[in-house]
Amino acid sequence: MKKNISFGRILIYILLLFGAFMSLLPFAWMLTTSLKTMAESTQIPPTIIPNKVMWSNYVEVFKLLPFEKYFMNTLISTVIIVVGQLLFCSTAGYAFARLKFWGKSKIFVVFLTILMVPGQIYLIPQYLIIQKLGLLNSIPALVLPGLFSAFGTFLLKQFFEAVPKELEEAAIIDGCNPVQIYWNVMMPLMKPALITLTILTALYGWNSLMWPLIINTSSDKMTLSAGIASLAGQRTTNVPIMMAGSLIAMLPMVAFFMAFQKKFIEGIAATGSKG
Repeated sequence: MKKNISFGRILIYILLLFGAFMSLLPFAWMLTTSLKTMAESTQIPPTIIPNKVMWSNYVEVFKLLPFEKYFMNTLISTVIIVVGQLLFCSTAGYAFARLKFWGKSKIFVVFLTILMVPGQIYLIPQYLIIQKLGLLNSIPALVLPGLFSAFGTFLLKQFFEAVPKELEEAAIIDGCNPVQIYWNVMMPLMKPALITLTILTALYGWNSLMWPLIINTSSDKMTLSAGIASLAGQRTTNVPIMMAGSLIAMLPMVAFFMAFQKKFIEGIAATGSKG
């Protein structure tokens, strides 16, 4: 029995290591490509390790692009989107989970149907709305469509439903109204869920590419992803410099996830057990 258990665990570890290796392989290729020359990056068969390490590619990124401006635009829009989703999704999730109002189940079904529709379908209506509001080529145009999420509402609703009703009843006896219950009783218990939603929303806001390319044509209002995409030429693309820029843009989100990965995993695991 012990031999069987040991062999099974070894097999699981081997599979996990293989999965981790396959997940890290694209990032390792991005790193090595960012240190190659243009000729090496397009060479067939490809070279894995560059003959000469080109650290100058990282310097060229800041010369070709207003990287600091793109970084600030991305940071500002991401923070606003995260704060907006935490506020609106938590209040909507609390309402669906705890409050009683007419048509609650039907409205929630509408929310679920939004999850089943590809996001690209909303691009034209959202663009027309932003255009009518006169917000083209602006930071508000980047953040308005992302301030609310049906997925975030569903995620937080599951957590609110898992909170014992006795806590809510005790708060009502103490004279708390629904707003006080939401803020003082429920929200302190929602930290794992809020951190999970924060990380997922931050990744969405930071990596968003299609919407910034559509809504903003001014280089002053571009985000990192859109700015790096502009390095792609019609005939030739300096792949090493693009990979260097992508790697720099990726580092803040990697650090952010590493700092909160424990809470993030706890939130995902709790969501799966409460679903």
